[in-house]
Amino acid sequence: MEKNPVYELGSGEYNLKLAEALKNVPEFKKPGWVEFVKSGPGKSRPIDDQDFWYKRAASILRQIYKKKIVGVSRLRTRYGSKKKRGVRPEEFRKAGGKIIRVILQQSDKAGFTEIAKTVKGVKGKKPGRQLTDKGKRFLEEVK
Repeated sequence: MEKNPVYELGSGEYNLKLAEALKNVPEFKKPGWVEFVKSGPGKSRPIDDQDFWYKRAASILRQIYKKKIVGVSRLRTRYGSKKKRGVRPEEFRKAGGKIIRVILQQSDKAGFTEIAKTVKGVKGKKPGRQLTDKGKRFLEEVK
C-alpha cells in the first residue's frame, strides 16, 4: 500500500510543501488587496507574510481533504482567533470570509474542488466544497 503524504507528514511540513506546489498552479494568484487587509476582526495588524496566500490555500485544501465537505462558515470558525479587548476578557471572533471565499473560487477554477451536490441531512442549502479526483491526486502527489 502506498503511503499518503497528507497524513504521513506533519501538518506544518506538508502545508509548506503544498504551498510551494500551489505557486506553480496558474489559477492561484495572490490578489493585490491581500497586503492591506487583516485576516479577521480578531487581528490588530494586516498580514505581513509574503507567502500567506499560498499557505492559507494549502491549509484550506488540506482541511477539505481531511473533512470531506467543508463550507466557508466552518473554515471561518477554524481560522478565527481571540480578540484582545483591553481590560475586558478576550472573546473568540471568526476569521474574515473574503480570503477563504476567493481561495475556494480559485481552487474551483483550477479543478481541485467543486460544490457538493447533496448531503444527507442538509436540505435546500449548498453544503460546501469537496475535492475532485484531480484535487485528491494533486494533494497526494505532493512530497
